Amino acid sequence: MARICKLSAVEVAKAKGPAVLHDGGGLYLRVSASGAKSWVFRFQLDGKRRDMGLGPYPDISLAEARRRATEHRNQRRDGIDPLDAKATQRQAQRLAVAKGRTFRECATDFIEKNRAGWRNAKHRQQWENTLATYVYPTLGALPVSAIDAGLVVQVLDPIWTERPETASRVRGRIEAVLDAATVRGFRQGPNPAQWKGNLAHILPARARVRKVAHHAALPFDDMPGFLAALRSRKGMAARALEFAALTAARTGEVLGARWGETI
Repeated sequence: MARICKLSAVEVAKAKGPAVLHDGGGLYLRVSASGAKSWVFRFQLDGKRRDMGLGPYPDISLAEARRRATEHRNQRRDGIDPLDAKATQRQAQRLAVAKGRTFRECATDFIEKNRAGWRNAKHRQQWENTLATYVYPTLGALPVSAIDAGLVVQVLDPIWTERPETASRVRGRIEAVLDAATVRGFRQGPNPAQWKGNLAHILPARARVRKVAHHAALPFDDMPGFLAALRSRKGMAARALEFAALTAARTGEVLGARWGETI
């Protein structure tokens, strides 16, 4: 291991590896066998040696490496661990970025990452359309970290009683996007779009506001005429309806039936 004090710019440029060259004050130039060079600040903490990377040469010049080493020596004199301080700074930067992550950006990422698992393109289109129509005008430009239950209710209130099925789906989609944002570190705390124990105390249950309008029943005496008219019509839909009428099978059973089941 070659060790010299106070490196010159020429010595740094010409250094060959493998070697570790000492500039003084804990600053080292590490040269690999391939010739790649990088700066290292070496210090002691609790009797143990710690190495802190300062960046590659020539991206980081000798003068810049000395400036950074001086800054870290000052931190050590103040009782600060430079590596811990660096980790804290990076975390703060990540949080700053996360705080600026908008709901629209998170929703776009969620749709992109999940579309492969969805059954068809229509499902993705429904996601995009409902979010664009009902959610983005209120939440789209807001940071996901700032979204609370009040804002979610602001989105749902206008459609909760008028379009309960759509409103329920919108709520579930907001919840899914915010759950994903929490997992990725863009927000913290409970999900404000969660129903149980949260919105259930603010909005009425969907079953209470859903307006169900059943089709009128066909009088039994009219059934022969109806079946005769139905049999005169061509197409799979007419045959399926006739089958349902004759067997009292459920709609899902008729729609999902296979030819092999008729044998």
